Amino acid sequence: MKIGIPVISTNEAELLRHALPTALDQEDVEVVVLDNASEDSTAEVARELGVRCVRLEGRHSFCRAMNLAVRCVDTEAILFMQPDCFLAPGFVAAVRRRLEDPEVGSVAPKLVRTEGPRPEQRLDAIDTAGMAVDRRRKNGLVGHGRPALAFDSPGEAFGADGAVALYRRAALEDAAVDGEVFDEDLVLVRNGVPADWGSDADLAWRTRLLGWRCAYEPGAVAYHVRRYSPTNRGRIAEWQRMVQFRNRYLMMAKNDPLPDLLKDLPAILAYEVLALGFALLRERHLLRGYVEAARMLGVMRRKRKVLQDRRRERGAAPVPYGLEPRP
Repeated sequence: MKIGIPVISTNEAELLRHALPTALDQEDVEVVVLDNASEDSTAEVARELGVRCVRLEGRHSFCRAMNLAVRCVDTEAILFMQPDCFLAPGFVAAVRRRLEDPEVGSVAPKLVRTEGPRPEQRLDAIDTAGMAVDRRRKNGLVGHGRPALAFDSPGEAFGADGAVALYRRAALEDAAVDGEVFDEDLVLVRNGVPADWGSDADLAWRTRLLGWRCAYEPGAVAYHVRRYSPTNRGRIAEWQRMVQFRNRYLMMAKNDPLPDLLKDLPAILAYEVLALGFALLRERHLLRGYVEAARMLGVMRRKRKVLQDRRRERGAAPVPYGLEPRP
């Protein structure tokens, strides 16, 4: 099975210079760069390395660019890879094997932290071993900061982090609503700058909702320069933190089956009390997130009906909130 690897660059030519060779060295892949209106040498770097480069018209949000990326490769599986990620040898072979199980719709690799592209910049710390969405409906990184040798057993994750994630095309097409794999209604633009926090969690949630499983494969290792993490949240602009806060409610409104929601209601309500208190006492800009979420509820309810109708047709199992690979 050939795997397409679209890489979106927004003025990230220097990272591409190191990231693309790690993708090109993999077996049976199609690599393409999507130049998101870059003003640097993105196109030149792609050309030097013999990689097809598609110039996007205008600067797009992450979600919009990723939706365009899906159309730029014609393969049965797609490895979404960001320019700040560097694949270890054998990465693609390891994730490809997990797709031999027809119920697996996505594969989460082991991401190890690094401060740059060179081997001496790698840290003895996990960036993430998949993505979790817990019973509070809060998404997060699995094993972030744990020793790099942890989480070394193959298993299953709730989903895959958007830094590097393999998806079966059939799962992407199944989860798409209004032709969008990545939900562009999660985007908010301010002063020309888009923010769409949680769009990778939303996609993982939708595929889970429809019965697709996510395999965790520690034999597929990639090194990731994590710019934002739970330990440096203060570096994120206030309005972007508000978008992050808002999008959790939008994802719940769109994706959460009512029986699951009722079952976990005590955990959710306990978290809501803490979240409201935090917003009132520490970050009052988050309160705007409630207003923005309420404004978008009609849109999310319509999408919810589409997804729940699909779910009923196939009799999918309950969503496994809290599922993580074994440490």
